[in-house]
Amino acid sequence: MASLKEIRTRISSVKTTRQVTSAMKMVSAAKLKKAQDAILQIRPYADKLHEILSSLSASLENPGDYVFTQDRSPDKVLLILISSNRGLCGAFNSSIAKMAMDVVMNNYEKQLKFGNVEFLVIGKQGEKYLKSNKLTVAGHANELFDNLTFETINNVAENVMDDFANKKYDRVEIIYNQFKNAAVQIASHEQFLPIEIKEEKQTGKKSLLNYNFIYEPSKEYIVQELIPRSLKIQFYKALLDSNAAEHGARMTAMHKATDNATELIKDLTLTFNKARQAAITNEILEVTNGAEALNG
Repeated sequence: MASLKEIRTRISSVKTTRQVTSAMKMVSAAKLKKAQDAILQIRPYADKLHEILSSLSASLENPGDYVFTQDRSPDKVLLILISSNRGLCGAFNSSIAKMAMDVVMNNYEKQLKFGNVEFLVIGKQGEKYLKSNKLTVAGHANELFDNLTFETINNVAENVMDDFANKKYDRVEIIYNQFKNAAVQIASHEQFLPIEIKEEKQTGKKSLLNYNFIYEPSKEYIVQELIPRSLKIQFYKALLDSNAAEHGARMTAMHKATDNATELIKDLTLTFNKARQAAITNEILEVTNGAEALNG
């Protein structure tokens, strides 16, 4: 059994750790509120913009004429991996890193052999994982989370779109954590470029395709203007999703760590009391035995 001094030192150490994890939990909770409001506000706008674009594109005679809707053979692939700059957020980074590996091995194993799979990383933790697995990191934009606004992500989104338009890449996909609630983050993977044009399914609700609109100046011009904006909004939404998911994951992880520290302190305190009681009992026995020896 450990000595009383060792147990007392460990109790003090765990209490200090609990103070740190409790403070981190409160900080993450405060940041989560702002991040959650941001993603919940942009989702309806992003979804409606995507619906309008899909409806217009599906009604065009040759939607493949637009550079961002050209479905080319994916010889060169860019994967945008969104993680976090800091750890201590549970399985947030490991789950998204695992999904990135699954996407590469299941969908682009052939391209990987020829060195045609590259990553654009947003988040230092994802960059560390990729480099440790010897995957090609073409660039990083870890500073985006320092000031996450639509203006700050604009240049990164435009560079990715230009690389696709110039045929540097034939396909671009985004891998990120989608925010559901503070305790649940969903590892997500979606195609960014080229834009997938899907026919809308027949449902009980009327879609935009059920109405006749008059377009000014033209349907083609509107689509041409909407595509870049829609892409930037989708990219921004993925970053907001990941940002909110990160704070939720860290708050949950620190909450569990604080609870575990509290339980450990209770166990150590009980062990300390038992050890102290045993020490006192031994001292009493020694005194008693000494007194009996003197009397004898």
